[in-house]
Amino acid sequence: MHAYRSHTCADLTKDQVGDTVRLAGWAHRIRDHGGVLFIDLRDHYGMTQVLCDPDSPVFSQVEKVRSEWCIRIDGTVKARADSLVNPKLPTGEIEVYIRDIEVLGEAQELPLIVFGDQEYPEETRLKYRYLDLRREAMQKSMTLRSDVVASIRRRMWDKGFREYQTPIITASSPEGARDFLVPSRLHPGKFYALPQAPQQFKQLIMVSGFDKYFQIAPCFRDEDPRADRSPTDFYQLDMEMSFVEQQDVFDTVAPVIAGVFEEFGGGKSVDAPETWPQIPYAEAALKYGTDKPDLRNPIEMQVVSEHFAGSGFAIFAKLLEQEGTEIRAIPAPGGGSRKFCDRMNAWAQKEGLPGMGYIFWRDQGEGMEAAGPLAKNIGPERTEAIRQQLGLGVGDAAFFLGGKPASFQRIAGKARDVLGHELKLIDPNRFAFAWIVDFPIYEKDEETGEVDFEHNPFSMPQGGMEALQGDPLKVLGFQYDLACNGYELVSGAIRNHKPEVMLKAFEIAGYGEEEVKNRFGALYNAFHYGAPPHGGCAAGIDRMVMLLAETANIREVIMFPMNQRAEDLMMNAPSDPSSDQLMELSLRVIPQD
Repeated sequence: MHAYRSHTCADLTKDQVGDTVRLAGWAHRIRDHGGVLFIDLRDHYGMTQVLCDPDSPVFSQVEKVRSEWCIRIDGTVKARADSLVNPKLPTGEIEVYIRDIEVLGEAQELPLIVFGDQEYPEETRLKYRYLDLRREAMQKSMTLRSDVVASIRRRMWDKGFREYQTPIITASSPEGARDFLVPSRLHPGKFYALPQAPQQFKQLIMVSGFDKYFQIAPCFRDEDPRADRSPTDFYQLDMEMSFVEQQDVFDTVAPVIAGVFEEFGGGKSVDAPETWPQIPYAEAALKYGTDKPDLRNPIEMQVVSEHFAGSGFAIFAKLLEQEGTEIRAIPAPGGGSRKFCDRMNAWAQKEGLPGMGYIFWRDQGEGMEAAGPLAKNIGPERTEAIRQQLGLGVGDAAFFLGGKPASFQRIAGKARDVLGHELKLIDPNRFAFAWIVDFPIYEKDEETGEVDFEHNPFSMPQGGMEALQGDPLKVLGFQYDLACNGYELVSGAIRNHKPEVMLKAFEIAGYGEEEVKNRFGALYNAFHYGAPPHGGCAAGIDRMVMLLAETANIREVIMFPMNQRAEDLMMNAPSDPSSDQLMELSLRVIPQD
């Protein structure tokens, strides 16, 4: 017999009754029923109930076993009485009578209990992650993650892609976040960087003639943490293709993403990829207040400025006299009560706003009436025009925000999400995807007036060189994101593969030719040697699994995550380097006051 086990803790059925077996695992739960000891023995695969009574030659040893001890037992498989069968377990029809035991690893008093669903502070869970990972929910999440990655790989190979690895130690490259720098011992005073993404390398692979590339790529960004973003490193499905246009990328990656969500989505509906809408960035910002809209929510915002211009509501009327301002309405079907509107107003104040204007419509017996402070100020004609534009009726409401869109757009989008959840308009059993397209390449700093890249600097501008001759703020890129249920899952672009267009694009953002050659020399030089048109994208593995696991915290689907301060409490990172290490790297740490 094997030194540790003949079966896993999920294998045994009534077919093995009478057999002598060997199992190994952890003592999940221990119960004493009148002198008979029952242990739920757990391994990665499942659970088997084992038992011992005073007639067993090892009863005194079994008595010493405590929760989470790692043990090996030999025993005889017995059928449970019909009344004691546990239908929730695959092994629920049997139990194993212990005849021999070996303690493989004792456990001290536990800082967190593996059995049950007790809540523990995240700091405790991360410090003792190896115990936290023993819990059933975490085992399922990590298995799900592994299965998702395997499925992605199979699907990409089936589409004719091959997996190639790109360097982990490279040069600094702007990808929208701070680099993690790595000092060079052999070149004192110089630094490598951990790649924020394999962006330049995958483009160079296309220039090298490989046509289709993918990789489950680690990416490193020194970012401020959020619930849906790791502050240090993450993994993405990275892919690139040659001789393609935007739609070719969509047609390639969408079935892969849809297939994964169908396979692991627990029966939730997934719209067919060919039906995923393609929404221009400007339209998404207007209707949803975000470039990653949750399309399960039917609420769409509209501009209603004309109904407030010159109206009796002085705040909005005066606001509209300023250039670049507008008033937007957020419809709230079913939200037509003063109590609900006041509650939303209180929410807005917690978000830092003075409040949100609102109108709600109610039945007064003789007809519909518009109520609320705004309705009184702007009068029945304007109120009725707003109602008709928004398509609302009795029992509905609308909320209003105004100013320059950039100043209130984010909070408007958040209000839309809150309304969708509060009014139960969102279908929890659906994955709703949408391509967001036509991103602006440039943005202007309101304070300095300088123009810089708003999105990926390597995107091909729509219209090529000709588009770069006009107003840079009107230049759109062949750049796209894929949103799902309010999260950005995929980001990509058709790349700028022409050196003269590349130089012009960077010149507009204030980068001179020498700086471009210095910072992006490999790409710039490669583009002079017959670069093919190419494009691709990257899909966030962690975020995909987070959605499939139905959690809003990305740390729940990462094996060993950092905490929100970018600290590894288990491995004590970051840590202080030794004097020898600093000397070897020609570095000196300057204490911070």
